[in-house]
Amino acid sequence: LSSTASRFATNDFVDKDPTNNGTAGEFTKEQVFNEAFEGNAARLHGLLHYLQHNNMRLTSPEFKDKTNGKTALLKALLNLKNGQNDTIDVFLDIAEKTGDLKNLINAEFTDKFYKGQTPLHVAIERRSFRYVELLLTKGADVQAKATGEFFQHNAKQGFYFGELPLSLAACTNQPRIVTLLMLNPHRRAEVRDQDSQGNTVLHILVITADNTEGNTKKITEMYDRVLFLHNKLKKETQNSQEAGRGKLEEIQNNRGLTPLKLAAKLGRIQNRPEMLEIEPLRSLLEEKWDMFASKLFLLNFLVYLMYLIIFTTVALHRKDGQPPFPVEGPVDCLRCVGEMVSVVGALKFFYQSRNRPNLQALFTDGFSDILFFLQATLLLVCTVLYFCGRREYVGLLVISLALAWINILYYSRGSKQLGKYYVMMQNMILGDLLHFLCVYSVFLFGFSAGKTPKINLTDASAVQGQSSDADKPKFSNLRFTVLEMFKFTIGMGDLQFTDQAEYKEVFYVLLICYIVLTYILALNMLIALMGNTVERISSQSEIIWNLQVGNHYRVVEERDWKQWRSDLGVQRKEDPLLYNPPGRKQTTRL
Repeated sequence: LSSTASRFATNDFVDKDPTNNGTAGEFTKEQVFNEAFEGNAARLHGLLHYLQHNNMRLTSPEFKDKTNGKTALLKALLNLKNGQNDTIDVFLDIAEKTGDLKNLINAEFTDKFYKGQTPLHVAIERRSFRYVELLLTKGADVQAKATGEFFQHNAKQGFYFGELPLSLAACTNQPRIVTLLMLNPHRRAEVRDQDSQGNTVLHILVITADNTEGNTKKITEMYDRVLFLHNKLKKETQNSQEAGRGKLEEIQNNRGLTPLKLAAKLGRIQNRPEMLEIEPLRSLLEEKWDMFASKLFLLNFLVYLMYLIIFTTVALHRKDGQPPFPVEGPVDCLRCVGEMVSVVGALKFFYQSRNRPNLQALFTDGFSDILFFLQATLLLVCTVLYFCGRREYVGLLVISLALAWINILYYSRGSKQLGKYYVMMQNMILGDLLHFLCVYSVFLFGFSAGKTPKINLTDASAVQGQSSDADKPKFSNLRFTVLEMFKFTIGMGDLQFTDQAEYKEVFYVLLICYIVLTYILALNMLIALMGNTVERISSQSEIIWNLQVGNHYRVVEERDWKQWRSDLGVQRKEDPLLYNPPGRKQTTRL
């Protein structure tokens, strides 16, 4: 609402007192707008006679702002004082007597920023129940849409409320006006109407939510009010056509999202993880785990373990020399078969039907998906290098093998305790450890670069007096310096390198600062943060583990639905091809 409030501070809506250019018996736009601004109805005496005498109306071009289409009524509504402006009743009375009432109360802004905004929108923005009721009595359009740039969802300094008056009243938490718009006898607001993005009033309420306790309470109360009033109207009217149009909550916007799906996409449902703890969902998940998921998960683990043993055996018994190697005997045949199994497994991991990793899923399955993807990619690239005759394939093979053994932790979710432990590891790796590595990398490369120019390689060689030392790596090499500085971080540094320094005092100052910042400060902060992380997520780790296991149920059931239907009595409601076998009672309905 701060965006809305700031808008009324602009010159377009709260004008300064203009100069009165009217003369006795004559009225100009500036004079009428000035009286609307001041709320002085007495000085509008004679305006009706003047308009009738000159065959003009309040919506005539002479009494409208040419830049934005603003009328005197809009001007008056934008300048309420203590919720009151006496000129509004005068303008409505004049418009009614000049036959211009409908045009005046539905006159809208025409500029690109506020296009489509009507007096009803303004009255709702000003939170004036009295004038909203008055405008509805006079026949205001309850379905008018404010489509200007200021009211678009992607406006940087705008206020998106769904274009419709009902949506505006709902998202600004005005329950009396919402009830008035939906139940007024003159023209009831169509709650199923959608804005240019396909959003209904329920979609707008979801977008407005910010997950704070107070806001969430107000939004849910307004959401329930809209549904209650809508259902009440349907029962009262007994409109069969309305009843056949589907539920209000099933309406999809232009992106194909219902209000509930939109809430899930925007993260507006805070209790989705806790839903796994609610009966009977929890019992259903435990029953599925005992019936089939645990057995299949164990089978998957054993298959992966066999694959890992084959992969490891092939890597340990690889040949030395220039690849590719010919197949010359039974041992080579077995090794070739093992290599083929390893590559086929990598292709399976590469093309497996998992959810694509994203930031929101990193703590559930996204982290494991990334590791499996890296394992498969490295092995496939290694295969290409092998057949291209490049010996560098060994490095990628070693890294892929290491990741393959790390990925065995994916199956730790089969045990509740190991699964929770792995969840906490993921949180610390993606949180505390990642932040530490970013800061540590800056210190490491920064101090290494600062020490390298202070090495006098020639003098150092002279001091040593040995030709063999000239071939050893020196601190004038940045890569070697980085490695030696890393040793100091873990307490394995060698101080004998100071003989190579041209400015030993400066070198010692940099070294002491580096050790204090990394070994003493950064590492101890990392340990403390990890301890806090364990305490903070100890309760969340079980919830995340439940989400991981629940996702495993979904993956298992989606692989071959007909098989699960025939074996377990599970049937999808929306799939007409899946039916219950004769004599078989359906046990689960999804």
